[in-house]
Amino acid sequence: MKKNPLRWRLLPLIARLLASTVVRPSARQNAHRAVGLAPALGATLLAAAASGQAQTPSPTPPAPAAPAAAPAAAPAATPAATPGAPPASQRVEITGGRQSDTEQRRQATASKIVIGREEIDKFGDATLGEVLRRLPGVNTPGAPGRGGPPRLRGLGGGFTQVLIDGQRVPPGFSLESLTPEQVERIEILRAPTAETGARAIAGTINIITREGFRRRLNDLRVGTGVENDAPSGGLNWTHNNSAGDLTYNLSGSLFGRRNDEDSRTLTTVRDLTSGSLLEDRTVSSNTQGKRFGTNATARLQWRLNESGDNIALMPSIFHTEGNSDSRLVQDVRQLRPSSTGRFSTADSVNDNRFTTGRLGLMWRQRLGDVRMEANGNSGISRSFNDSTRREFSTTGLLRTLEDRATTRETTHTLNLKGTKLVGGSPNVPGSENTVVAGAEIESIDRKETRRNLQNGVPTLTNFGEDLQASSLRLAAYAQNEWTVNPNWSAYAGLRWEGIDTKGDNADGTRPTNRSSVWTPLAQAVWRPDPKKRDQVRMSLTRSYRSPGLNALIARPTINRDRPIDEPNTASTPDGAGNPDLKPELATGIELGYERYLDSGGVLSANYFRRNISNLIRGEIRLETVSYSPVPRYVRRQQNIGDATVQGIELEAKFRLDQLIAGSPGVEVRSNLSLFDSAVKNVPGPDNRLDQQAKATANLGADYRVRGTPFTLGGNVNWVPGYTTRTDDNITISVSRKQVWDVYALWTFNPAVALRLLGSNLAAEDFDTTTVTDGTPFGLNERTTTVNGGPSYINWQLRLELKL
Repeated sequence: MKKNPLRWRLLPLIARLLASTVVRPSARQNAHRAVGLAPALGATLLAAAASGQAQTPSPTPPAPAAPAAAPAAAPAATPAATPGAPPASQRVEITGGRQSDTEQRRQATASKIVIGREEIDKFGDATLGEVLRRLPGVNTPGAPGRGGPPRLRGLGGGFTQVLIDGQRVPPGFSLESLTPEQVERIEILRAPTAETGARAIAGTINIITREGFRRRLNDLRVGTGVENDAPSGGLNWTHNNSAGDLTYNLSGSLFGRRNDEDSRTLTTVRDLTSGSLLEDRTVSSNTQGKRFGTNATARLQWRLNESGDNIALMPSIFHTEGNSDSRLVQDVRQLRPSSTGRFSTADSVNDNRFTTGRLGLMWRQRLGDVRMEANGNSGISRSFNDSTRREFSTTGLLRTLEDRATTRETTHTLNLKGTKLVGGSPNVPGSENTVVAGAEIESIDRKETRRNLQNGVPTLTNFGEDLQASSLRLAAYAQNEWTVNPNWSAYAGLRWEGIDTKGDNADGTRPTNRSSVWTPLAQAVWRPDPKKRDQVRMSLTRSYRSPGLNALIARPTINRDRPIDEPNTASTPDGAGNPDLKPELATGIELGYERYLDSGGVLSANYFRRNISNLIRGEIRLETVSYSPVPRYVRRQQNIGDATVQGIELEAKFRLDQLIAGSPGVEVRSNLSLFDSAVKNVPGPDNRLDQQAKATANLGADYRVRGTPFTLGGNVNWVPGYTTRTDDNITISVSRKQVWDVYALWTFNPAVALRLLGSNLAAEDFDTTTVTDGTPFGLNERTTTVNGGPSYINWQLRLELKL
């Protein structure tokens, strides 16, 4: 790829800013320091707890029970810090108005973490995915510095429920398409609630977008960046205003970026009986591509009367598209006779597009003593993917593989909810029972056209090119929150949910998969001394995970390692769905302790456990298949039995001068989560749940340099390497991931600021190693595959304007 001159313009500015604001140790020094991160975090938590215990907190009246998960109206945006603002050690506390994020968390009966605008904006991230990986208990898969679907407690693949404004994220939608400027706050719910839904074995991430408020706002942010000499750029605009009874929020963004990445795949095969090496080869690839995206959202809210009744219209559209060109070279050092037809070089071209549009309507109306709310959403998404791969031997073209898929999915949802305050004493604020009851209906219809060609000849002709799948979900729930006495707040809920799914089968039929789940839920908060700010949380809940439409569709996908008319191996299986899957069920407990510091900090420790039945996991078996003349190894999702998962989560947020008298007012953020799991029907050791790391941790700090217009900050995110045994003959090992981020903010005046962000400063290689034992060709063999490559440092520079 041609070197872009952008870096030569950025580097002098980056050097000057770093020289005046940041003294950064070398990447090698950072890597050595990160080895002691986990002990350092534990020591920080213990020291902060000791400091918190030594303080004498001001008397605080018992907090009334807050709604468990209903999104509150969003506040005005946090004003940007200015050079004339008071230093941290002389902070002015202003009470009244909307509660702070910490106070919302403290008063909620349901256990949740609230992250507001100030923390979301702190680093100036380009995408929401970059924000999420720094949050407590959250990690993202893939190489360092790369985003992906967020996981709570190390569990992805449907264990973590992701919501936007209380609604499930549309299938195929990537959070990378959502910019931090469009988000008001993020709520992490550790235990499910009846209102937000029980498809949350690991927990729920609820992303609350910015609502309209009457103060005028007109923000523009323009940024540029570079990674591995490949440039990127973006523009984000947010506008808020009011006109009579109408308040509105408009936002839009554009982004574009190029990428230049290297990767490698090392494959070795050994005879376990003799120890001899049967196969040894490496595929090295370089991928160059570009990606473009745009989105626009709006919220138009009309006030109907003075009592708070309103109606809101919420249209949105997201579009992304990209293309890539890959070049592959295979170095074959040893090849057994059965592995004929291996390519020496190959090229691959991929084009993809994704567009989704949604229209939401919300109505809130008071009917007597009941506050009614109705939410309706309709959405449509389309995706297109076209890839062509050509493989060459030393003598010429071996084969050409073409895959084309077009998907159209429509979603319609309708939610009705009523809230009423029952009982209570007029002399005791918050003593009422907050009763909420509601019903939901959701329909999803998916149509997919897929065409697979090998050397111009269609494959999988028995399954046809047009596939359909649909699901209908019904739900009803009721919950009650109340303050039992000044020491106790309680929550009880019950939810029923039924799902009816249909998907195409191999024989052309459309079998129906029906399931329903009752989920009772109970949570409580105990305050030993209502005048202090310590409290204990506990919960006993039931949750579940339903199989996705893709897991139910039986149409196979063919592994490209071997031609479709030849035998494959257990290390290179085909994939297929299973229309007979049942939902997983989980019974869970939570027990946590929280101490809220006087100046807004918090110390917390939480233990959780889930007992899971009907666990869904992919199993690889040799099958006689209709699409090949020889048996092939196929991976299908199956219900394999029971599993358990448990862990401890520690968090500390405080100012350094709370811990050490006379020290600078540095804002410290730290969290450490330790996880353990076991799958009953898989022999140990390392029989963990799929892709669950053993731990994740963050340590960060922010400091406004007194007497200057600069704010500095940094964060290190650490996920240790781990090994998972997915079957008695398969293990998967993932290398350590460590991401160092720093930022510097230069505030020229209240309307203009310049932000520099460096991500993944200690860039490390990232590898995934899969070891598979089997007898594919009559020999007792072990196949080891190592996939990975380097990661890269990313620099971003952004101008922030308040117009």
